[in-house]
Amino acid sequence: MSAKITIVPQFVEVAAGAGGLSRGFIDAGFEPLLLNDNDKICCQTLQKNHPNVLVKCCDMKTLEISHPKRIDILMGGIPCQSFSLAGKKKGLEDERGNLMLVFSKMVKKYSPPVFLIENVKGLLYHDDGKTLQKILDSFDASIYDISYKVLNANDYGVAQKRERLFIVGVKYSLEKKFTYPEKEKKKPVLRDVLFPVPIPNKEGVNYSEKKKKILQLVPPGGCWVNLPKEMQKNYLGKSYTSGGGKRGIARRLSYDEPCLTLTTSPCQKQTERCHPEFIRPFTVQEYTRIQSFPDDYIFCGSTSQKYKQIGNAVPIILAKKIAERIWTLFN
Repeated sequence: MSAKITIVPQFVEVAAGAGGLSRGFIDAGFEPLLLNDNDKICCQTLQKNHPNVLVKCCDMKTLEISHPKRIDILMGGIPCQSFSLAGKKKGLEDERGNLMLVFSKMVKKYSPPVFLIENVKGLLYHDDGKTLQKILDSFDASIYDISYKVLNANDYGVAQKRERLFIVGVKYSLEKKFTYPEKEKKKPVLRDVLFPVPIPNKEGVNYSEKKKKILQLVPPGGCWVNLPKEMQKNYLGKSYTSGGGKRGIARRLSYDEPCLTLTTSPCQKQTERCHPEFIRPFTVQEYTRIQSFPDDYIFCGSTSQKYKQIGNAVPIILAKKIAERIWTLFN
């Protein structure tokens, strides 16, 4: 009996950011053909960690893929700010939202057997779901079987409550159907990823003295509701009477819970993520751990640029779980 030949699927990633999605696919055995982003610092990070991979630093709209090898998967974490639950939520009217339609044109042009889009959960609800439907309709439903699902990273081995939407298109010609990874029983908490730190790296930002005095009154696992009443009113200002939970304000995490979604800046008032033990935000190294990047992954740029890259990334462990399911479509 002849040995089974394993096909190593090859991928191209656009809007790759710092490379969390691509690293997950590489860890699952996929071969990267090309990585693309329009941010110079992100491209430096990609090149630093993948020195043997072609990295093109340009706008998706001008990207030409001339690689001689086949493209099995075209994927990308298409810029998502225009669909976020925060901000003006202009969607496809926003230039960043239009990149979704640019991506669908790329799928038509290069005709990969599989495509994958990662985006924020807010895309589901934008314009009562009409925006998502318009995006789905931009792909040829006679060629691709398209599915989408919101996955919480904490359900898949990441110590963070991070919900993201994944859209997967699979050519009917593959004769296999994609299924999303199953939730895992164990849900990691901060204690699982913050210990041990082999060589503590203290690169990061700090709170003002005023904010430190406030947060030192908040116990691990608590937030603004644990402050004295007058301090609550002064700190929240108009937000105090605006309704809603607001539990991200003056939030101090516990070692025994997963982190809330990491943001691109660790010091924003509405999305504070105070360290469980120390009165400070998470360091860059701790951000890296929480997003499941390995300790030897190198981020280029300034401290603020590093926070932004890590905060925007797809957790590597989650990316690998998705990649493993896509692998079965080819083998």
